[in-house]
Amino acid sequence: MNWTPTIKGFKSYLQLELSLSENSIDAYLRDVKKFVEYLELREIDVAPEKVEQSHVEDFLQWVSEFGLSARSQARILSGLKAFYKYLLMEDIVEVAPTELLEAPKIGRKLPEVLSIEEINNIINAVDLSKEEGERNKAMLETLYSCGLRVSELTNLKISNLLLNEGFIRVVGKGDKERITPIGSVAIKHIKIYVNTKRNHMSNIKKESEDILFLNRRGKQLTRVMIFTIIKRLAEKAGITKTVSPHTFRHSFATHLVEGGANLRAIQEMLGHESITTTEIYTHLDREYLRQAILDFHPRAK
Repeated sequence: MNWTPTIKGFKSYLQLELSLSENSIDAYLRDVKKFVEYLELREIDVAPEKVEQSHVEDFLQWVSEFGLSARSQARILSGLKAFYKYLLMEDIVEVAPTELLEAPKIGRKLPEVLSIEEINNIINAVDLSKEEGERNKAMLETLYSCGLRVSELTNLKISNLLLNEGFIRVVGKGDKERITPIGSVAIKHIKIYVNTKRNHMSNIKKESEDILFLNRRGKQLTRVMIFTIIKRLAEKAGITKTVSPHTFRHSFATHLVEGGANLRAIQEMLGHESITTTEIYTHLDREYLRQAILDFHPRAK
């Protein structure tokens, strides 16, 4: 069996026609390659166009036996469905073997949210006496002020800062641009970082000249580095919750909802294509209100 040409074509489809981000493309390709790996392990010699529904069902059963969550199983099936949708469009198959398969039921998992005090404690844990201190403080203030995805933070360009107007231009999923407001505290710390640190760096690499946040080698920061910085600061601040860059994004949206912000406005700021994605924060808000009643209402005690 030779899956390479169809997988290569699928990758081009995801890049050129769907304009997906590199991370999303990698995720889709991993799902398909897992299926190919399964077929090889079971010594099932079958081409993409000869795959039957039973093959996919057996594969999903195999995956579930590894202890993968229902959410992970659903994502893998989604990847295979996208692959066979592409094959249908290219007339490589007449019927998709994934067509009648349903994803396992997954509960809507509410994300971890930090309180405003916890956000402050993490940001205040930054050691400004260290070389990277001003940069880290500016990054966290920007992350929380704008609700950015981690990739949007690492790709943030100096040329996209409209600080005098109180906005930044963000390049989100699928290279879609949006203009999002940025708070005065974040603006202040970006300016401090740029004026005291970044403008004095002499080793900036050519490909990173317009990137705002750089490592000590003058290169763009990686996603992993941002995760590591936040994890260490959360531990230093004594936060026991699981904290990641995305936790800041969830907290940003939740605090806006709790403060009465319009859901459509939050959708725009987060760069969500669908309002249903943003609506998870109304569920968070309901839980917040319920807890407030339990804590403070005289008849709830």
